[in-house]
Amino acid sequence: MKKIETFDTTLRDGAQAERISFSVRDKLKIAALLDTLGVDFIEINMLDDSDMDFAGKLKEINLKNSRIAAFGSTCRIFEKPSQNKALSYIVDGGFSAASIFGKAWDLHVSDVLGTNGNENLRMIYDSVSFLAEKKIDVIFDAEHFFDGYKSNPGYAMEVLKTASAAGAYRLVLCDTNGGCFPDETFDITSKVCDELGNVVGIHAHNDGGMAVSNSVFAINAGAVQIQGTINGIGERCGNANLATIIANLQIKKNLELIPDGNLSKLTYVCRAVAETANISLRNMPYVSRQAFSHKAGMHIDGVMKNPESFEHVDPRLVGNERNFVVSGIAGRSALIDTIHKIAPYIDKNSPETLAILQEIKEREQEGFQYDAADASLELVIKKSLGLFKKHFDIGLCRLIDEHDSGRERCYSSVFIKVYVGDSEEITAADSDGPVHAMDIALRKALDRFYPSLREMKLSDYKVRVLNSEAATGSTTRVLIETTENGHTWTTIGVSENIIEASLVALVDSIEYKLNRE
Repeated sequence: MKKIETFDTTLRDGAQAERISFSVRDKLKIAALLDTLGVDFIEINMLDDSDMDFAGKLKEINLKNSRIAAFGSTCRIFEKPSQNKALSYIVDGGFSAASIFGKAWDLHVSDVLGTNGNENLRMIYDSVSFLAEKKIDVIFDAEHFFDGYKSNPGYAMEVLKTASAAGAYRLVLCDTNGGCFPDETFDITSKVCDELGNVVGIHAHNDGGMAVSNSVFAINAGAVQIQGTINGIGERCGNANLATIIANLQIKKNLELIPDGNLSKLTYVCRAVAETANISLRNMPYVSRQAFSHKAGMHIDGVMKNPESFEHVDPRLVGNERNFVVSGIAGRSALIDTIHKIAPYIDKNSPETLAILQEIKEREQEGFQYDAADASLELVIKKSLGLFKKHFDIGLCRLIDEHDSGRERCYSSVFIKVYVGDSEEITAADSDGPVHAMDIALRKALDRFYPSLREMKLSDYKVRVLNSEAATGSTTRVLIETTENGHTWTTIGVSENIIEASLVALVDSIEYKLNRE
């Protein structure tokens, strides 16, 4: 099996995405996940003292599979590498690998750097050799390479040759603007590999929606290193989704990107990173819940007879699982699969199955939608079969919304009373929003009874008005997504009162967790 290097830049390029901000703790968690997955390189920033602090803490977790690549740029115009702060950090940090970028597009050399081609080549040569002479494996990112090659192929190639002559370990072709097509990527990468050999990597951005395709085509053309981020996060439209690339190439092209035994960890790692970054994985290939979900009755029937009929790979290969979506159009074929996970002794034609299906159809008429609320569905089944254990009751929930004109903000306060057996707990909480305040207050009230609830986190909240013609008297559907250690579940509440609908979904979320313990 041919080896392809994996270079993950989630903690560097991925952190540049809008609305993503990783704490040091977050970074350490993600680095440990990447190491568990077995990527070859983990790229980290090396720009200031805080980055050095993180790098120091990272060394303490003793990575087993991954090497750290410290990120920086070439030295500046008329500057010596030893005078460059980032390059000095890399050397002082004792790293065995570094990734530095330099300009490969003559437009950037003149219009952005404001210098000439020879000075740019000098900056590249001196910077790469400065690190290489200290036995550091230099991964040179040729920024805007494809645009540069299409504009001036001679100069773009000269940039690569200069970095190679200076001792670069890898020459990475960057589609920085994300505008290349796969055929262009293949043709250009082929020419580079023919001239420079098996030292080429690919770094693709997704502005044209082709980052994964461009990465795969680059490998087909002879590249030996893939750069990307977990879940494709990154600036603008993101980077190439490294997880999708790993699954595609390892399963379908018989290439080794990570240790073969680690492929089944892919879904867990992707979901844990998504939880940390507070992003959704909806419809993401291989690792999302939707990746192997089937709703149409014909599809479900086909999969039950032969999974290959509607699945391109076995979901277990990537640590995911098949999901039959229960709804009025799916019928018993979908329902029985879900029931069997709870009660394998129940038959497709049993009275219990028919009763559950009827209840689901009646609830759908009220506005419930169980294809989007897997956890609430499980609770419905358990209640119908007498397998549900109720852990608490709510005696009182009082909400007060206030506007603080002095601070120019609104905030919500919640007073709640819960009963657990013969015990009673009363508490209160406030937050910027009513649902968040209820979530805090409810878990606070239950904390001394069920301390494991501290591990839960409300990760998403959706509201839909079902009959908008009724104006303020409309029925409201609330969906709440909850995460815990890489596991995600969704619950639903329906009511004419949005607060009541939210509370129903919150209670279901907690009961789902407690009933699975």
